[in-house]
Amino acid sequence: MNKALIALLIASLSGCISLPTLRKASPDLPQAWPAVSPAPSGEKEQRLPDWWTHFNDPALTTLINEALQHNSDLLLAAARIEEARSALGLRDADRHPNVAIGTSADRTRATEKGSFPQPSPVNNKFQVNLQAAYEVDLWDRYRQASAAARADLLASEYAREVVRTSLASSVAQAYFQIAALDAALALTQDTLNNRREAVDLHQLRFAAGIVSELPLRQTEAELAALEAAQAGLIRQLRQQETALALLLGRSPRALADDPVARGKPLANLTAPPAIPGGLPSDLLARRPDIRQAEQRLAGAEARVLATKAAIYPSLSLTANLGTESKALSNLFSGPATIWGIGAGLVQTLYNAGRTEAALKGDAARQEQALLAYEQTLRVAFKEVLDALVANRQAREAGAAETRRAQALSRAAELAGFKYQNGVSNYLEVLDAQRNLYQAEQNRIEAHRAQLAATAELFKALGGGWLPRSETSLPDERG
Repeated sequence: MNKALIALLIASLSGCISLPTLRKASPDLPQAWPAVSPAPSGEKEQRLPDWWTHFNDPALTTLINEALQHNSDLLLAAARIEEARSALGLRDADRHPNVAIGTSADRTRATEKGSFPQPSPVNNKFQVNLQAAYEVDLWDRYRQASAAARADLLASEYAREVVRTSLASSVAQAYFQIAALDAALALTQDTLNNRREAVDLHQLRFAAGIVSELPLRQTEAELAALEAAQAGLIRQLRQQETALALLLGRSPRALADDPVARGKPLANLTAPPAIPGGLPSDLLARRPDIRQAEQRLAGAEARVLATKAAIYPSLSLTANLGTESKALSNLFSGPATIWGIGAGLVQTLYNAGRTEAALKGDAARQEQALLAYEQTLRVAFKEVLDALVANRQAREAGAAETRRAQALSRAAELAGFKYQNGVSNYLEVLDAQRNLYQAEQNRIEAHRAQLAATAELFKALGGGWLPRSETSLPDERG
């Protein structure tokens, strides 16, 4: 009867608390991603873990490896992992007994004038005691707390992977921008040399009375415009070099003293093959930001279960074993032995709704984690679709700009022939040369955009497009 009453009391107490209903994540993804270019029949998915190596530029690989070793954001993410690992150790420790040993030595003197005078007012007491305490995890409260801490650790590891993926992409983007600026400066310098020669020629022809002053002043104006453009390109290049050095984690002195290493010229940098068709869309699930959101959601759910377990009674076991004696010489003798064992069962009867409030708070945080996961999934899906479109269009734009530059090169050549034969004025030549210069600049930018779009696609897919079973992400088994 007593056992039945206790069980009924526990059930009635737990029934007074309304338990929340947790929603579960249910991602809705298409079966496959659209392809940038059709894949040949029977082609398998490519494994591109360190995707930047597939640009075949050792300088780019060296710079990204340097950033992965010294970047401040990545080092900060690693420190947060260690913090989460220590928190997991604390939670795991709660699931094991606590054992302690204590020793004491006391010397006291009692009054000789009291109601009960002692034969010997001065007494010694020596004690050695081994104590153990253990709370039985009846309702998985501590196991769920450990699960939540383990999810936090995995989330911090995936957070580092988020930083790593973003950092590699940022370094690659900055490197491509520097290569494009180098190419633009080289083009501008070559064009400047031609303009200076043209100015010198027109000065001689004007002095000889062969041509009027107009072509000379027009050529000088074009030369000044190119010199201004060159100054702007140099400013952009220096700023981009400083930004890249900052990503690499270099010291302030190195930012000023160490130039950024150059690799292949932009024209020799080629993007890896386009993404093949028919890749499963669940590749998206291996993005580190999505895996991070999943672990945060798992941790929030585990905390709800841990708080829920606090509704039920807790069972504690204690034991001690030791010796106690008034004389040090008898401390380890048989009669000096002391021991004790105990068990305690505690059930909260009333705490002013504290447990229910904590449970509602954990449920609200779980809902926030679920909404964050769903939002992360939607954003990731958009980024992949945008990257696929940008990659496809960048390839098409690059091909079109190349054709345009080739056509304008021929047009400038024909305009020069017409001017030399007296068929047209020099303004037509300048227009053709100006259009050609701008087309070459556009072609350089289109090539940079194609490389950048490929790097962005790698980032959007979480780093390449290998099957999820082959990925090397943090081990969720702890």
